[in-house]
Amino acid sequence: MPSKLFVSAQEVAERAGVSRSAVSRTFTPGASVSADTRRRVLEAAEALGYHVNHLARGLMRNESGIVCLIVSDVATPYRSALLRELTIQLQNAGKVAMFVNTDRSDGSVDRALQQAIRYRADASIILSGLPDKSITQLCLRSGQRLVLINRDDDQPGTLKINLDDYESGGRIATAFVRTGCRTLAFANSEARTPSLMGRERGFIAAAEKLGLEVVVERYGSTGYEAGRVLAQRMLTRAERPDGVFCATDLLACGFMDAARHQFGLSIPDQLCVAGFDDIEQASWSSFDLTTFAQPVMAIASQAVKWLAGGHEDEPEEAHSITLKAELIWRGSIRKG
Repeated sequence: MPSKLFVSAQEVAERAGVSRSAVSRTFTPGASVSADTRRRVLEAAEALGYHVNHLARGLMRNESGIVCLIVSDVATPYRSALLRELTIQLQNAGKVAMFVNTDRSDGSVDRALQQAIRYRADASIILSGLPDKSITQLCLRSGQRLVLINRDDDQPGTLKINLDDYESGGRIATAFVRTGCRTLAFANSEARTPSLMGRERGFIAAAEKLGLEVVVERYGSTGYEAGRVLAQRMLTRAERPDGVFCATDLLACGFMDAARHQFGLSIPDQLCVAGFDDIEQASWSSFDLTTFAQPVMAIASQAVKWLAGGHEDEPEEAHSITLKAELIWRGSIRKG
């Protein structure tokens, strides 16, 4: 016969010989309760294996402590790292993370989010630019507080956390030119998220100021195989680029492998390559990729800090935080 899963506060009260309200006060920080009553309640709770039902207690205050993490491309190294940091910081803040995968478009996302709403999730964090804006509207209509990461939604009462992707694109264009690159290219996916397009626009603008044109190719998703295809397209052009900025590290890894193994190019002697995200693979000796590090800990910290704070008296305009990515120099760009 399986043991009972939950022990009620009433059972603790009966064993300790106190009232139900005395049990509640014992487990409420700052509540008034005598030392003798506290001792008896704690001994009874220990003997019975009682745990406070924080969900029920939160719902009485109209708070569940549940935060939805709405994310696409969950298998990518950067997204996994951000999810890991967010869940750690949410747990440390006494929150419960509920994961909603938005990679599918067959109605399963809406059903998953509706289920989270039925559990009375307090807030949602949307981790990328891909999920449709209708998801943002659904979260807000349900009364949730909302954090938008790397998105361009402009919704009242939300926190937007973005990187200065445009500035990063400009920095790496300047770096390529200083190392002697004169034929620049930008390798992007078809996702066209705000962050990816910001990097593209910044790279092109900086190159134009330096008197150079940029060849842009877009293909598929932001993954390794797309990088290989983009390399095949760019490196078979009549004028082959000698400096390529890839919108993500995964694209860059595929690009570099194709450049070396299909076209026999030496990196960085014949071709300089840079990426974005600073995933673990970027530091491997086979890639040694110059890239921009996403400030994962700062993104998670800002999101959780905002969700945990009281904002009842704040104006309803959208709050916005812009962070800078650190340029990590490695061997895929020659010294200049």
